[in-house]
Parts: sequence; C-alpha cells; structure tokens
Amino acid sequence: MLTADIAYAGITRQLQLLGRGEITARELVELYLARIERYDPLLNAFRVVRPERALLEADQADARRRAGREGEQARPLLGVPVAVKDDIDVAGEVTAFGTRANERPAAADAEIVRRLRAAGAIVIGKTSVPELCAVPWTESPTYGATRNPWSREHTPGGSSGGSAAAVAAGLVAAALGSDGGGSIRFPASYCLLFGLKSQRGRLPLAPHLDACQGLSVNGALTRSVADTALLYDVLAEGPPDPGMRALAPTSLQEALRSGTSSLRIGVARNLPPSPLAKLDPEHERALEETAQLLGSLGHEVAECRLAHGPIAPELDFTVRFLRGMRDDALALEHPERLERRLRQTIALAGAFGGPVIGWARAQEERYAQRINVPFERFDLLLTPVTPKPPPPIARCEGRSFLYTLAFAAATVPYAAPWNVTGQPAAALPVGLSERGLPLSVQLVAPPEGEAKIIALAAQIQAARDWTDARPPGFE
Repeated sequence: MLTADIAYAGITRQLQLLGRGEITARELVELYLARIERYDPLLNAFRVVRPERALLEADQADARRRAGREGEQARPLLGVPVAVKDDIDVAGEVTAFGTRANERPAAADAEIVRRLRAAGAIVIGKTSVPELCAVPWTESPTYGATRNPWSREHTPGGSSGGSAAAVAAGLVAAALGSDGGGSIRFPASYCLLFGLKSQRGRLPLAPHLDACQGLSVNGALTRSVADTALLYDVLAEGPPDPGMRALAPTSLQEALRSGTSSLRIGVARNLPPSPLAKLDPEHERALEETAQLLGSLGHEVAECRLAHGPIAPELDFTVRFLRGMRDDALALEHPERLERRLRQTIALAGAFGGPVIGWARAQEERYAQRINVPFERFDLLLTPVTPKPPPPIARCEGRSFLYTLAFAAATVPYAAPWNVTGQPAAALPVGLSERGLPLSVQLVAPPEGEAKIIALAAQIQAARDWTDARPPGFE
C-alpha cells in the first residue's frame, strides 16, 4: 500500500514515480479513494466521488504506460488523479452549483476538463461549493458545510472550498477551481495552498463563457508552485474561448527553470474605505515578514498605495458579480429551489438591466488604468489576500441576505480588483498563525505577467517551504 507521503507528494513527484514504474495509477487512485472514505466525512470536501470510473481510467493509464504508447509529451498528466469543482461540467455528472436546482447530468466535459483528460489525468470526483458560488465560504442548505482541515471549526473559504479542503487534507493532489472575486485565492490562503488566478482568457471557460459577467476564470489549487506551473501549461494548450483574444504564449515551467532576477516589489496594504474591513494584525505581520524576506533575497521592496475608489468593493464589481449570479440562477433547471437569501439577492440583481451592466463593464479600462499605476515603478505587487482569518462555520447562518452580502463583501477588497482588471494574482502560503491557521500573501502582476508570479513564488517556496506541512489529524 502507498503511504500518506505519496498522497501529499504533489502531481510533479507522482508523475516521476509513475514514469519510473515505482507506483501505478491504480495504486494512486486506491490510495486517494481510501483517504476520501476515511477523512471526507470529517470535511465534506467532495459532493460526488467516482470510484468505479476512476479505477477504470487508472487501469487504462497503466496499460498505456506498459505498452509504451504514451510519452510524457503526448499525455503529460497520465495516471494522475484530480478533482473538479462543482461549477465545471464533467460528462455524466450533474453540475449542481451547490444547489438541488439541477437534475440532468452534463452531456459533455467542459473544455478545461477535456484538456485534463486528453493529458491523461483521472477525474476522481467533484468538490463542494456554496450555492451558485455566491459567497467566500463553502456552505449550502443542500450539501452542508465544508470544513477546513487546519481547523474544522472554520471554513476552508469559497467558493472553491471543497477543492482546497481536498488538496490540503491529502485527498487528492490537485483540484480545479474558479475565481470570480477571490474564489481560488481565498481557499488557498485559508488552507496553506498555492492558488493562481491567471490572466483572463489564459484557461478555457467553455461552455460557460463570460462567467460572472467576465469576472471569473478557471484555475487550480495545488500544494506547490511547480504543480501549478505544470497544470497551467497543460490546460493553456489550445485555442482560446470563442470571442476571447489570443494571449501571447507563455510557459510557466520555463519561468521556473529560468528563475528570477532582482525585482522591484511594491507593498500595498491600504484597503478601500470601509467600516466592515480591517486588516488583522497577524495578516499584517505576515505581509511585513514576507517583505523583509524579499529584501533579504535581493529584491528592491518599497511601500506603495493603490488608488481605490470611495467604496469597498468597487460598485462596478458588485454590479457585475450580482448580475452574474442572476445569470447563473436563470440557467438552472429549477431556480425556485434556491435558498431564500440567494433568491432575494437575485431579485436585487434584477434591477441591474442592460444600461446598468453596460455601465459597469465600461468602467473596467478606467479602473485598470487607475489601480495599475504602481506598475509604472514596480514589477510586482505584494498585498494581503484577505483582511482576516477564515470565519467560523455557520457565521452567517440565520442572518438576512443584506447582512450576508455585507459580511462577504468585507472579505474581498484585496482580491476582487484583479478580477475586474483580469490580470494575474496568486495566494502564496507564508506559515501558520499562533492559532495554527494558515497565513498567506498575494502577489499581483501586470497584465499577462503570470511568469513573474511563478518565478518569485518559487523563490519564496525555496526559502520557506510550506509543502511538507500537513493539517493535524490528516497524516
């Protein structure tokens, strides 16, 4: 039997072992299925697990390797199990969006899942999300609360909370997520994972084009920078979504190999004006310690300020996000089955008709020009990911929809701006708090600057490696 060390090894290491014949894909799937059976009742990370199908795909992968028909270039993820967030279509499975409002299984894989499979990856299951991926924690009336492996009294974040909990607890090595306002970066920061929101258009969204009114991108949560670089290079291989401009080709694995020279890094800690959001002292200390580390690694580090608007989060982001929720709700088979607070929110979003949403989307270029002024001086920005630690489970249970919206809004000010602009940003682990909760910082790049983030993140990981840390009780 394979050990927990293999479960936590990450996909890059697992592929090395598979390639040398030291483990098989079936053994790897069986390891994760056993861990899911043992630990997922404590976490509720998976909405559905696919044991029979995953084992069949593992046997096929092993047969391909034995026959020597598939080289690493043809199927670079051959035999590696992954999980898929439950807002992304997997053929034969219902895309539930955290609700009971859909009943028909998806007829085909989403394009990003098709690329995973084409590369040889095995889909082991679909991970939990909040209803309509509407809040930055993962709880739903239908499927219950998903818990953080580092503290089961707290949320793993959202909306990619199930994916983060699964990877953090060693139930799978990598999982797809999506990010419309921080939904990859919040769970990564709460679960000691690396989470990259890539440039808009880098990874496919089809068939759910223009997700969240253009705010959302697909991506992944992993334990290491190298695993993310490998996955994103594989998933970016192919034509862009219809209507999306082609981006300049980039290789994140090449950025890893090349490393980074001395960079100019701006530290931005100022929040938009808000009575709801205040930076937690431990999060501020994590930011300061990371800035000091970067200075010791030879980078030029200086303070800077972001030109936020007068409210938090920006009004144009709020309009687009809420209208995106309404779009998703109207596409459900039974939207009347949604939870009451969500129905009230969707009713509010109904006021955002064509002229209002047109105004909101027209603000994007203006906003990007204003908030990106620091990149005239700096190569990258260093900011917090979230103002505070993960909230406890059921923090908004029984509260009104306005209270819930306000509490959610207080989480997003550092993350949401980069969904409006569409440029890359990543959550990077930097240790644990005095209470044993993960701490993280955010690296933000100028447009199409994922390679800069990856190179610097890898340098930070080499200096203060977090990948061997395991949540207590999930060894």
